[in-house]
Formats: sequence, structure tokens, C-alpha cells
Amino acid sequence: MVNESIVKDMALAPEGHLKIDWVREHMPVLNRIREKFEREKPFAGLKVAISLHLEAKTAYLAKVIQAGGADVTITGSNPLSTQDDVAAALVEDGITVFARYNPSEAEYKDYFIRTLETRPDLLIDDGGDLVSILHQERPDLMENVRGGCEETTTGIIRLKALEKEGELKFPMVAVNDAYCKYLFDNRYGTGQSVWDGINRTTNLVVAGKTVVVVGYGWCGKGVAMRAKGLGARVVVTEVDAIKATEAYMDGFQVMSMEQAAEVGDYFVTVTGNKHVIRGEHMERMKNGAILSNAGHFDIEVNKDDLKALSRNSRVVRKDIEEFELRDGRKIYLLAEGRLVNLAAGDGHPAEIMDMTFALQAVSLAYVNENYREIGQKVINVPYDLDEQVARFKLESLGISIDTMTADQKNYLESWKHD
Repeated sequence: MVNESIVKDMALAPEGHLKIDWVREHMPVLNRIREKFEREKPFAGLKVAISLHLEAKTAYLAKVIQAGGADVTITGSNPLSTQDDVAAALVEDGITVFARYNPSEAEYKDYFIRTLETRPDLLIDDGGDLVSILHQERPDLMENVRGGCEETTTGIIRLKALEKEGELKFPMVAVNDAYCKYLFDNRYGTGQSVWDGINRTTNLVVAGKTVVVVGYGWCGKGVAMRAKGLGARVVVTEVDAIKATEAYMDGFQVMSMEQAAEVGDYFVTVTGNKHVIRGEHMERMKNGAILSNAGHFDIEVNKDDLKALSRNSRVVRKDIEEFELRDGRKIYLLAEGRLVNLAAGDGHPAEIMDMTFALQAVSLAYVNENYREIGQKVINVPYDLDEQVARFKLESLGISIDTMTADQKNYLESWKHD
């Protein structure tokens, strides 16, 4: 029996509908896939469980999956990113929702369990929480699971570890590793949304400041690029020599975190790893340093170290906590060290998530059709699906590209040439 939805206030639904309507108008690729799903009903009779940041763009993805015939249940993937009005709107649209902004830890965990208690056939996960709970705590709820898709770098790391240990029980598509995901979502989406969140929250200038970007993967590249565009001096810290060299060749100053701690005004972590900013770094920071995280979990800034170094703390503005250190210096932490672009903003632009969520939709249909052949492993998004999404995007922009002639194809596929 499906549980009744848990949301903050159904009276908020009208505002949520307006938000969903707005993003729908700016997601032409997903609209095209919705039309296909409405015709073909690839998920007819199936239950789909979704764990994603529950805001308007995610809501529209849920509606597209629903249009494909699915019975959809959704929960959030971060306690501070759920938008209560959007959650209420989804309930009115016939989707089961277990999510509220800023629940207690117990409530947040309970929402995952309730979502899985619907005994889904397919999953869309963000950070690997649904998959982890199924494998570690509630294997009794995975009997119907055919497979699913994963949204994030962090989640894929967890999935591949599970696969390596021989414990993964169903196939998962690594949507994050698709070209259209990391080239566009991770770089341009994260690059813009991180600074949207920081600027909205702090209302401070970026130009002339020093921004320390911790990690130079695709998300770090986007954050650094946009910081430079805002007029900041950009420092990159890395543990990977190749990525550090790339950052240097891209025109950024590369330092160790020990060095960067002394010069940074803003710090943005984008590594997916724990405690990349620690007490020994905080002890070197200048008065007024601002710490933020754009990785999935709130583990990149060591909050315990920050508290231990402080003689008191207070919330000075929504999503800004001030920590006064014993020597009188003040360090500011944004959004509790959670995803600053979603916990303190609206996340990636709609046009970016149009491509990412289009990948989620077509990948979910793919795994549903092929789960027996795929087996219990993590796979990449098939290239033809990745390219299809890119072509749909170009068509929505009115852009045409060339097609190779048969002679050109033969030239590239043969080692014999006249």
C-alpha cells in the first residue's frame, strides 16, 4: 500500500505550479521526450522512485516520467534543497511526495524509507542514498528493482565501489558521466548556480577578491571560470597533478590548501571528498573568509574543526553562520556547508537541467528495456542517447550541423586509402 504524501503545506501548491510552468517553458528537450513518452508509455504499470533535489526542474522530470505511464514517488536528496511549494504542487498532480524543507535527521531518513516502501521497479538516485539503503538496510524492498540511474559524481563513486565488491544487485546507469552531463551541467550549470547562490546569500562583491576553488574536475572548472568572469583572482587547489597542471595552463594560480588558506576571501569546495578544508587551514585564514561547498554531501568543510576553533557562533543572515575564533577572527559558513547552489539558491538553470534530465529520462527507459542483458553493473549512458539529447538541444536552438558523407565515413573506418 502506497503511503500518503508528506509535505509541509498543500496551500503552497499554486506557487509551486507557477514555478513548474516556468521551467517547462524553458526545457524544450524534455518536452520533446515527454511527447514521445506520452505516445509510447515505456513505464506503463511500473513504479518509479526518485531521489533528487526537489525543486521545479526536478518536479518537471517527475511529471515526464509520469507521462510515460509510471506511478511516481519522489523524495529530496538534501534537507535544505526541497522547495515546499513545488512538493505540494506535485501531490496535486498525482505524484506521491515525501519531502519537506529542513526536516530533522530522523524525518529525512524516514522519507527515503517511505519512498522505497512503495517497492519500486526503477530508481533515479542522487548521491546513491536510495541504492545504499536498499543494499545495507532494507534489501527486502529491492525485489522488484530492475535498475536505475545515478545523477552525481559522488553517487557513481559509491556505486562503483559496490560493484567492485560484487555487491551491486541491479544495473545502474552513470548519467553523471555522460558527455552532455559533465561538459554542460557540471561545468556551465555548477559554474553559474554556485555563484548565484553565493551572491544571493552574501550580497557582497566578487570582483577584486581572491576565490579558492578546491578541486578542478568539471564542476571546479565551471566555478573557476565564472569566478574569473566576475572579476576575481582565482586560486585552484588539487591532489591530482594532471588536473593541477590543467588549471595552471587555464591561467589560474595553483597552490596547496595550506598556502591558499592565507590568501582566500571565498572558498568553494567541489571535490566529493571529506574534510578538504580542515582546522589547520582555518587557523591560517584571514578575518572574514567565506566558506562554501558545492559537493553533494556536507563533509568537505570539516564543521567539527570549525566549531572546535570557535568561541561562539551565530546566524547573521539566512544561510550564513558566523564563527568567531578564539583570536577574534571571524569565518563564515554558507548553507551549513551543504550544496550552496541548491541549499542557498535554485540550482542549475532550467536550460542546463533540460539536457541532464532528458538524459535521465531516456536512460531510465533504456535500463528498463535492457536490464536483463546489462546485468548487475554500472554502465555509461550509450553514446547514441547522449548524442540524441545534444541534437534535440541544437534543434531547439535552431542550429544545424553537418553530416558526414558516405565517402567520409568510409575514409575514417578504413586503414586502406587510395
